[in-house]
Amino acid sequence: MGILDKVIAAVTPPESDEARLEARRKAQGLATQGSWLEQVLEHHLQIESAFEAVRFAQAPEQRRAAQRQLGMLLTGHSMAEEAVLYPALALNDEKVKSELSFVEQSAAKVQAAALEDLDPMGQDFLDKLEHLRGAVAHHVYEEEGSRYPALLEKASATKNEMLSMRYREESARYFSNKSEGALNNPSGLTGATTSATATGNALG
Repeated sequence: MGILDKVIAAVTPPESDEARLEARRKAQGLATQGSWLEQVLEHHLQIESAFEAVRFAQAPEQRRAAQRQLGMLLTGHSMAEEAVLYPALALNDEKVKSELSFVEQSAAKVQAAALEDLDPMGQDFLDKLEHLRGAVAHHVYEEEGSRYPALLEKASATKNEMLSMRYREESARYFSNKSEGALNNPSGLTGATTSATATGNALG
């Protein structure tokens, strides 16, 4: 385990699956149709499906294709959050939550880049993937359970409407934000469909 892996493990509490589900239910109860929070929740589900597509890929080229798709979604999600939502947290008296969010996503980007240097079918790759998945899962838990409910409450109705528009604009190049499209494409993945993405069916 590398130094960065140890740091992530040290600062990532092992919250239970039940706690994560409860945080998601809380966030879903707050999200309204078309809101930035609804969009974020859809993206979190798409990213979780993309992790499973990488994990269950059965051949090197499939795993690399699924890994590239995962990387695209993580990049698009982080860009939209860092451009729109994290500054909004800081400007609504949640500076600590904003700073933690930036730090966590920076660490995740390093982990994602490290996958490029590993044999896609090797155990080291799977270990690194699991470290990344765990870090992202904790990050999502914090967002859904406390950070985003706090932002939704503190921002005015006008501000929340503006955030919804801006988040949609920033993420449009990477994600499908239409609920109908999500139903027609359960994985939620955009771009070319690969056989690897079709293997992701259950969240780990």
